[in-house]
Amino acid sequence: MIAVWDDGKQEQWRLHCFADPAAAAAFLDHFGGIMFDPKRDRENGRARGVWHRQGAYERILELGPLSVPEALRN
Repeated sequence: MIAVWDDGKQEQWRLHCFADPAAAAAFLDHFGGIMFDPKRDRENGRARGVWHRQGAYERILELGPLSVPEALRN
């Protein structure tokens, strides 16, 4: 999915979808992340819509136990 910020920055994001809210909460607790609601965040639920993010883009280098390797940070 493409995420688009107010400042025009765009980035490809991978979404993990869960039918069970408890499974989503467990994933979020372990890996961290950002909650996504397709009806609210994806152009009124359009299947091919972009994710409109609020504010300015900020690169995520570490999220829960996952991190971007040092060689890819610059």
